[in-house]
Parts: sequence; structure tokens; C-alpha cells
Amino acid sequence: MADQYDASETRDLAEREASLFARLPEILKQAAQAPAYAERFKDFDLSAVTSREALAELPVLRKAELPGLQKAFLPFGGFITNAPGSFGRLFTSPGPIFEPESAISDPWRSARGLFAAGFRRGDVVLNTFSYHLTPGGFIMDSGARALGCAVIPAGPGNTEQQFELIEAYRPVAYCGTPDFLKILLDGATAAGRDVSSIRKALVSGAAFPKSLQEEFSARGIEAYQAYATADLGFIAYETPAREGLVVNEDIIVEIVRPGTGDPVPDGEVGEIVVTTLDPHHPFIRLALGDLTAIMAGVSSCGRTNRRIKGWMGRADQATKVKGMFVRPEQVAEIGRRHPELGRLRLIVTREGETDMMTLAAETAKPSDGLAAALGATLQSIVKLKGSVTFAALGELPNDGKAIADERKYD
Repeated sequence: MADQYDASETRDLAEREASLFARLPEILKQAAQAPAYAERFKDFDLSAVTSREALAELPVLRKAELPGLQKAFLPFGGFITNAPGSFGRLFTSPGPIFEPESAISDPWRSARGLFAAGFRRGDVVLNTFSYHLTPGGFIMDSGARALGCAVIPAGPGNTEQQFELIEAYRPVAYCGTPDFLKILLDGATAAGRDVSSIRKALVSGAAFPKSLQEEFSARGIEAYQAYATADLGFIAYETPAREGLVVNEDIIVEIVRPGTGDPVPDGEVGEIVVTTLDPHHPFIRLALGDLTAIMAGVSSCGRTNRRIKGWMGRADQATKVKGMFVRPEQVAEIGRRHPELGRLRLIVTREGETDMMTLAAETAKPSDGLAAALGATLQSIVKLKGSVTFAALGELPNDGKAIADERKYD
């Protein structure tokens, strides 16, 4: 068990699923005590939500909606019953979105991901995520301290002062964006400063291409990435297997068709939706606006939870065509009205000074009649005319895009 945080990480997948969904009804009951959830769930028997299929019937809460909902019902939009004073810390992130931190150990569930990156009791950790108003710094700080690490609350910037801290405290681990780690390493080389004590890192908040991972490795630092948000903390994290990101324990991850709450098959790219089993601050089907896909099988590191491919773009693909917004949920509605189709993709182009739309649809049986029917459905839903083209089943890109805006302007 030395390679895992605890025994729950190596449970049989079916055992984990059974445990999650046995606990879910009580979490839903607690969530429904808050007025906003009570209104959303009023037509549902929450005691019967004991499977992924039942969970998928509940409405999705979009992260993009939170600023408006919270502004109307300060500070938490009516989704939390506890008063602000009952929490340990209170934050804000761009939007603005207001986030509380529960007054418990490891409230953001980050210790597990840090452990997978090699962080251990007694390590000194340089944490360069911001501690100012936003929760980023405390997400890493709380997890590292739960592991028994000592944390330098450095925050971003001030590289000269960071060099002094590194040379004095000799941290073996780094938390922050991959970009800032490169800035530190390059700056230290140029200034002749010694940052060689850093040997492991957990990075997040920015793209972490393989080329940068290899550059860090060549400099003696094994860096792993995590997918986390200011609302939920750690959702998934990389392990030494480097085979995607393992979903964290005690949360339920769904991948849905963008603009809907409808789960897609494993392997299909879609929007990530998360339900947390946190009785202090539950989120039920929070759609994050990010794209990813579930990977087949389990990690060779021994952890048995589901894996995601990591961040694959944004699901928020709304665009204006001839002055009118066209949204992914409208494309999804076309698919619901024509269930015989495979993937759909609305391609927006420009001819001369005119916006044009083409609906590309996967089908095994293309016909003029189907094209006419799809064209009529497109106009009915979007209120704009567009052409229709067909593709073979599986031919359109598996990238989660419902709308591809290919317009170019000189």
C-alpha cells in the first residue's frame, strides 16, 4: 500500500460505485434543505437516485450560471444552508463566484493527488499558488499539511525573494503553474541561484505539454498535473503511470453532451459534470464547461477509479450567426429529434459578407428526404436557415465540438 494514499484507491470499481450511490441519497437530502436545490429537486424522488441513470435525470447546474444566481441570492445563491461564519475561509474567484472552505482537514480533497505526485510527510513544499482572495493557494496548502508536509506560502511572483526562500528552506516539492516553475528554473540558472533541492512538483492551472514535462524531468524534477477548480478542489490527478488522470475518491464524474445533461458513452468527448459527496457543501451535477473523455480500463499504477484524458478544451461554444446566438444545446435538441443520427456538428463559415451554417450529421442512411427534414429542424430550432451534409458513422471528429466556428475575417 506504500504507493497508494489508502485502500479505497484500489477497490473494485463495482464496489466503489455501490458505495458512492449508496451514500448519494442522503447527500441529496441534505442538499435539498437549501432553497435553490429544493426548487430544482421538487419533482424528484431523491431517495431513488441510487444509480448513474437516475442521477442523469436531475438537472445540471452550470458553473456559468453561478455568478448570476449568487448575485440574486448573496452570497451562495441559495445552494448552501450554512451561514458564512460557519466556514473556515471565504473566497472569491473570477465571475465573481463566492466559495467557502469547510473547516475540516483537507477540505479540497487534494492530499490524495499530492501523494500520487510523491509528496510525503516531512517534505518542505514551495506553494506558489495565490493566497490572495482566491482558494488556489489553500487548496494545495491544506492537502500538503494533511500529509504532514511543511508549506512555504510563497504565492506567485517575486522570484528574487523565492530564490532566498528556496536556498534557506531547501524545499523538495513545488506546487503552482507549470509556467511559473519554468520561470523559476530559468531565472535561477541566469542568476546563478541554487534551486536544485526541488525534485517533485504538482502543477495545475495551465497547459502542461509533454515537452515541458520532459524538460522538467531533464532538470531532475518529476512533475505531475492535476485537474482542479476553485469550486470543487481536486477532481482528478496524474499518477506515476502517466496514463491519463485518475478521478478522485468521494466524487461522481459524468461526461455529458455539451449543452445538455445527457451522458455520452465512455471514450466520447463531452462536458465534465461533477457531484460531490460533501455534506458540508454538496455540489450536485455541476457542469464545469470543460471538455474531456473517460478512458477505458484502469491505471497500471494500481488505482482502480475511472480515468479522464485531462482538459480537452471548452464546452462553451455559443456563437453569433447573423446577429443571433446559436448554442450547443440547440444542436443537441436536433439530435434528440432525430435519434437515428450519430454525432452532429454545426459548422459556421462566411461567404463574402454573409454568415453561413452547415449541419454535418453522421448517418448510415443518407437521403434527400433526411436532408430536407434536418434542414427544417435546424431552421425550427435555431431560427436560421442552413445547409445539411452527411458523414459516415464515426467520421466526424470526437472532440466534443457541437459548433465549429470557422469564420475568418481580414
